[in-house]
Amino acid sequence: MFEITVPEFGESIQEVQVGQWLKEVGQWVEKDEDIVELESDKATQALAAPEAGVIQEIKVEAGGFAQVGDLLCIMDTNAGGVAATPTATAAKGGQAAATTATAPVSGGGAGSATWIMPAAERVLDEYKISADAITPSGPGGRLQKEDVLRYIEAHGLKPGGSGATSSGKSSAPAPAPPTQPAANDAFSSPAGVPAAPAQATPQTRATAPPAGSSVASQSKEFNTMIEGGDRVEKVVPMSMIRRTIANRLVQAQQTAALLTTFNEINMKPVMDLRKKYKEAFLKKHGVKLGFMSFFAKAAVESLKRFPAINSEVQGNNVIWKNYHDIGIAIGGGKGLVVPVLRNVERMSFADVEQQIGEYAALAQANKVTPADLQGGTFTISNGGVYGSLLSTPIVNPPQSGILGLHTIQERPIALNGEVVIRPMMYVALTYDHRIVDGKEAVGFLKTIKEVLEEPARLFLEV
Repeated sequence: MFEITVPEFGESIQEVQVGQWLKEVGQWVEKDEDIVELESDKATQALAAPEAGVIQEIKVEAGGFAQVGDLLCIMDTNAGGVAATPTATAAKGGQAAATTATAPVSGGGAGSATWIMPAAERVLDEYKISADAITPSGPGGRLQKEDVLRYIEAHGLKPGGSGATSSGKSSAPAPAPPTQPAANDAFSSPAGVPAAPAQATPQTRATAPPAGSSVASQSKEFNTMIEGGDRVEKVVPMSMIRRTIANRLVQAQQTAALLTTFNEINMKPVMDLRKKYKEAFLKKHGVKLGFMSFFAKAAVESLKRFPAINSEVQGNNVIWKNYHDIGIAIGGGKGLVVPVLRNVERMSFADVEQQIGEYAALAQANKVTPADLQGGTFTISNGGVYGSLLSTPIVNPPQSGILGLHTIQERPIALNGEVVIRPMMYVALTYDHRIVDGKEAVGFLKTIKEVLEEPARLFLEV
């Protein structure tokens, strides 16, 4: 037997929350294979098995909290490579059913699996699929749950065998797997979430947050409670990342003198430029040309002119920085995260879009690491992807400024003595008034406006 405990993630991390178990009781686990996701107050990280074996018992269920050193699960490292199913549920009257072992299967099909893992066997029964139709990928010819899910996805099967032939094989051709993650749309971030999320694969299902962890699932569950007609209250503990967000927002309000100023931008020049070059950009760089690269580069230009907004307060001192590490607020599976683009002043438009796309994919899979979130001299947050018309973003300490973007909306404006309709966006800058004066804040937004309404300035540096 081998005990797996909560490891040390860093000096400041003493408690974690179990996000989800990637392996089930009775399932065989290879050495260094991820078995559980642990969420700290900074990020979600997967914990790998230090030895190969079978998971015998899980001590902390998904959603539970544990301290560093607490026991998470027990593994049987002497199982000899054969996984056994967990003890069946007790029969009526308290009589326990005997533990069963997964039997080997005969070959002859596409896979000739030597052993069917318990989780795979349950899915096979649910979808009425023959194990011989699936090629196993597990060690020693084991048929794993992931193999079955991959087969179901490729053949478009439904529970009960719908959509498959009697042999377990679908008559419809398997769709070609995607060669890369879905490219981010024009405003790929700082929600960072693609406008149309890519179809989930078995791998993404395995790393998706557990039911009840996302805002959408919580809302659905709560609405179901309301439809029942009962007056119900449900106590749900804050996730680790939500605790951190709450603490940092309160810290910002209590320690900084925050003030917000606004402006609006005519987005037509950028939209026209993007429309003209988006196909050539995609063909050359393999990523869509979004608006966020324009805002990131415009922010760098503005920060160079008003460096106080790129600085931070430490006691009675001000730390001036000649580099621009810009955090991009991204909505992930378990909450908002702000991964950082390093040295944006040295990045090209393609570099910015590619990095944002990678962070968006990591955020959705809860794979953003603490190193991705550390540092940052300035932040950009886009509530426009959710339809926000105007807001006052809160500074992310110890930074001194945050740029808030909002939805693009056609509005009448006066242009050259005429009333015309243009796609307009409100922008907001929240800043620390201790070191940033109102004149600098207004000048910062004015520079953003000027640069985006005449994008050639980004290349001519005027």
